[in-house]
Amino acid sequence: MKKNKQILEFAKEILSINSPSGYTHNIISFLEKECDKRQLTYTKNNKGNLIITMKGKSAYRVGLSAHVDTLGAMVRSINSDGTLTFTPIGGPILPTYDGEYCTLYTRDGKTYQGTFLSNAPAIHVFDKATTLPRDAANMHIRLDEMVKTKEDTQKLGVSSGDFIAIDPKTIITDNGFIKSRFLDDKISVAILFGLIDYLQAHNIQPRCEVLFIISTYEEVGHGASHVPDMDEMISVDMGCIGLDLNCTEYDVSICAKDGSGPYDYAITSRLMELAKAKKINHAVDIYPFYSSDVSAALRGGNNIRGGLIGPGVGASHGMERTHNDAVISTLDLLVAYLTE
Repeated sequence: MKKNKQILEFAKEILSINSPSGYTHNIISFLEKECDKRQLTYTKNNKGNLIITMKGKSAYRVGLSAHVDTLGAMVRSINSDGTLTFTPIGGPILPTYDGEYCTLYTRDGKTYQGTFLSNAPAIHVFDKATTLPRDAANMHIRLDEMVKTKEDTQKLGVSSGDFIAIDPKTIITDNGFIKSRFLDDKISVAILFGLIDYLQAHNIQPRCEVLFIISTYEEVGHGASHVPDMDEMISVDMGCIGLDLNCTEYDVSICAKDGSGPYDYAITSRLMELAKAKKINHAVDIYPFYSSDVSAALRGGNNIRGGLIGPGVGASHGMERTHNDAVISTLDLLVAYLTE
């Protein structure tokens, strides 16, 4: 596990920086400082995506993308009792929000703490406490402020359109499990920076020019819809676990097809070949309800070939978990792909 300690520490740090889609400026600023520490060449596009360039042995260009935006919510309206209705950002499993702590960010820079609750939150009061659907129509946010009316909440500066971030509750266990919301996809962002650190520490020049794309709107469908000119692009995003899928929390998953269609035959085959040759724990799968930054780039008309890999993550869009072994396997496959 020593090999991976730096990546896990980096992951824990960025998981602590709230960044629901549309509210990613703070984490991008943090990553810009990390780039400066590493003396990396980088730029940002208009939508806020961070693009890091690393020179290689050839002019062939490979993009590696991971997204730093997460699921979250936004204030929809203020109720007469001072509580809030909300609209989800992305596609969370809303029942898992029930009882979760959150932070609200007002447009004038104030922050408030709160809790997502069912509209029937007390078993001693509501006969539907256990049966009321946990969805946006039947849930609210209780602010940790002395508010009793809509006007009380408005006086705090809270308004419709304010962003709400959910507490990630990150824990890294002694036996290598990483438990947290938003491992999709901050664990992959940490892996990409771990890859950069590995290449720099060993003075390795990739076989091609590499563009590291940290996207900011993936959870709402258009994260990397426009990318710089490149020959191919690989999304590094969470691997799916469950039903008839092969992936576990200890593997790097290689996706052959997702909801947007099949990935490039040559890229996918090369990834499989390298994983077998290097004896890297891996699985090849079909993701039925999934799309990636590469999906967005292809839909956006970019002339690229695309692939998708990532560490196996359980309970996606809920209380997620992966393992150190999957992180190492993903890193090892990326190193092999860029150097052989």
